[in-house]
Amino acid sequence: MSIVVHHIELWTMSLEETAPSFDWLLTELGWLPDHDPAWPVGRIWRHPRGVYLVLEQSPDVSGAHDRTRAGLNHLALGARDREQLDNLRGQADQHGWREMFSERYPHAGGPDNTALYIENNEGFEIEVVVC
Repeated sequence: MSIVVHHIELWTMSLEETAPSFDWLLTELGWLPDHDPAWPVGRIWRHPRGVYLVLEQSPDVSGAHDRTRAGLNHLALGARDREQLDNLRGQADQHGWREMFSERYPHAGGPDNTALYIENNEGFEIEVVVC
């Protein structure tokens, strides 16, 4: 089976502030850290299916992330089941994420979509979907 997405790279204003929220979420979802200590401005997490996500603090960042501007609005990542989704929901605020659309959980995306929508302090939105 070939992979459809090779990797995703996100730039951050502050790796120190943003990486912990991604580290918690991605490792909870089964992604494995693959950080190179010789590269202090970036972090990498690999999914067992081969795709990887890079979070980098680049000197070329020209401004803060704004998901409402043209470009990336959010990432949608898979969860095992509703139990995992509920566990993430219960812990997200302790790890730098705030829940979005809580009044419509778990069907904010519609009746056929079971998902948790969260946003971190830098404004990155993640939709965690039961696949």
